[in-house]
Amino acid sequence: MTTDTWRAPTNRRQPLVTYVLAAGVFLMGTTEFVVAGILPEIARDLGITVGNAGLMITVFAVGMIVGTPTMSILTLKMQRRVTLSLALVVFAVGHVIVALTTDFAVILGARFLTALATGAFWAVAAVVGAKAAGAASASRALGVVLGGGMLANVIGVPLGAFAGQSIGWRGPFWILSVLAIGAALAVYRLVGVEPSSGTIPSVRAEIASMRDARVWLVLAGCAVVCGSSLAAYSFVSPLLTQNTGIGAAAVPLVLVGYGVGAFIGSNLGGHFGAHRPFTALFVSAAMTFLVLGALCLLSRNAALTVILIFLLGLFGMATNPILIGKAVGYAHHAPTLASALSTSSFNLGTAVGSWIAGFAIESALGATGPVLVGACIAALYFLPLTVLLRKERSPQPSEAALSGSA
Repeated sequence: MTTDTWRAPTNRRQPLVTYVLAAGVFLMGTTEFVVAGILPEIARDLGITVGNAGLMITVFAVGMIVGTPTMSILTLKMQRRVTLSLALVVFAVGHVIVALTTDFAVILGARFLTALATGAFWAVAAVVGAKAAGAASASRALGVVLGGGMLANVIGVPLGAFAGQSIGWRGPFWILSVLAIGAALAVYRLVGVEPSSGTIPSVRAEIASMRDARVWLVLAGCAVVCGSSLAAYSFVSPLLTQNTGIGAAAVPLVLVGYGVGAFIGSNLGGHFGAHRPFTALFVSAAMTFLVLGALCLLSRNAALTVILIFLLGLFGMATNPILIGKAVGYAHHAPTLASALSTSSFNLGTAVGSWIAGFAIESALGATGPVLVGACIAALYFLPLTVLLRKERSPQPSEAALSGSA
């Protein structure tokens, strides 16, 4: 494939590589959450408690937080198609290790390795997807790529859980490893070779470009948006069974509704973000806050709760492609690092939000506690957005000035 891959497209249709990258993100989104659906099976087979089996999720999250920016730096001078393909191969290897071993420590190590590969892929995939689509369609392309992760919640995780219950918990890991190898071959073929005459990536330049305060405001927004939505989502099952009175068997169906909303929201956010990014950001922030507030008050009503959880996915995830697009745009000399830190910020927000929510659910607030925590965090969203908007409308220092101050 020629370097024409990197030119802005002349039509509104997304390049094929955008959808292949979305498929890779789909696989990685599936493995991040599929464990939650088969924890009892894993615990029973390995002879450990369900709580200890849950460390497979915790270790993966830590790997994403720490590993994403680290891997983006370590692979900075590699061809992006090599980084993406290699990440998928390592992803596949990690899954084979999990599927073969009975040593829980080895399993945790493999999950951490898989998280490193996932972080590397997500960071570079966002840059490649945005660049392949061109500046005018970058947000829409990011919506499609990130939509793969949202679609994982709708299709991948339920199918993985079903497979784990039907053919054994190791089955989904074998399936994901095979699919990852196929995706690696497709990515290597479709992602173009970057021109050798282009600027050679520099770690120093990447770090220097991150001094723009707007990048850090966007990263703060990334942490807040996931912290608010996923503080509530992480404990939505007790909310539904204790407050709403929905049977446990119906909970997965409600979660599918959340996943559908998140998938639609990610794509709509990418679409509207290409034209009116700040309008989309403020509307989504306001609606997320209102939805969480309404859940605090109305979670005893089953019909309204189901609708509100769908809306939480719709508005809570709508800003993700816009925020990543902004981070990559502001740090234009450090797109990979900016994308990587965005992913880390999302996971940091998720970890902190769910951690605080864990204390709230044990308080007198009960199942309503995590939702209230989410609403409080959501209110903080307006602070970085407002400062970011003010900075966007004020004159920015020239690149020469920034270079001179280095």
